[in-house]
Amino acid sequence: MITSIVLIKTDVDRIPEIAERIAALEGVSEVFSVTGAYDLIAMVRVARHDDLADVIPGRISKIPGVASTETHIAFRTYSQHDLEAAFAIGLDS
Repeated sequence: MITSIVLIKTDVDRIPEIAERIAALEGVSEVFSVTGAYDLIAMVRVARHDDLADVIPGRISKIPGVASTETHIAFRTYSQHDLEAAFAIGLDS
């Protein structure tokens, strides 16, 4: 599974509508409305790198009101569960 974090600039007046359209796309697992330089962050999870092209420039970027995107591909995922296991030293309480 390939995970990408997509930072999205949109027409500010249409953030809720655009977010809902992005969230409905296959391959998009979550969409967050955020503060800062970007308006939305989408988490895209696909099976192959080629699928990223279908989802991001092929669909997300073509939604009316999406001004630009910046994509970051995750190398590795760390969850709270993973971090607890990494720092455990094997001692029982």
